[in-house]
Amino acid sequence: MGAILSQFLTRLAAEAASCQPQDAVRLGAVTVDLITAFLAHHAHTEDLVPHESRQQALMVSIHSFIERNLGNAHLSPTVVAAAHHISVRYLHRLFQQQGTTVSAWIRHRRLERCRRDLAEPELRVRPVHAIAARWGFPRPADFTRAFRTAYGVPPSEYRQTPVRTGTER
Repeated sequence: MGAILSQFLTRLAAEAASCQPQDAVRLGAVTVDLITAFLAHHAHTEDLVPHESRQQALMVSIHSFIERNLGNAHLSPTVVAAAHHISVRYLHRLFQQQGTTVSAWIRHRRLERCRRDLAEPELRVRPVHAIAARWGFPRPADFTRAFRTAYGVPPSEYRQTPVRTGTER
């Protein structure tokens, strides 16, 4: 639990500038839930922690795991569920509550990492397919199709766009 809380707080500090004011209330609630879960874990009173708080902590852990493993082309719902000692069915239910699927979340995060790398001037010498492979897209055609669907242009064309705000879709 300490590692989960630590990773969340570290990531929150790093990403705070990109958060909207309305996110502060939700992030504050998640922070309180994680601290509650952490304290309960160390006080051996985990059963007293509300189910929603345990679920929030689990989702933070799952998202963190996915972020750390995006480059693994074999990352799948089965791998994520096994790493968290939960069933694939329960994992799908957790993501369904967020209005998405595990696979869609993984694909979205991979595409975001690729988009970020394609926008980096110092990475222009790296081929598009190498960037895609780095973030878990081993087949260039699949990556190009997914990128075009998500962002409306092929990755090579996106790379040539001179000015980006980081919010385009």
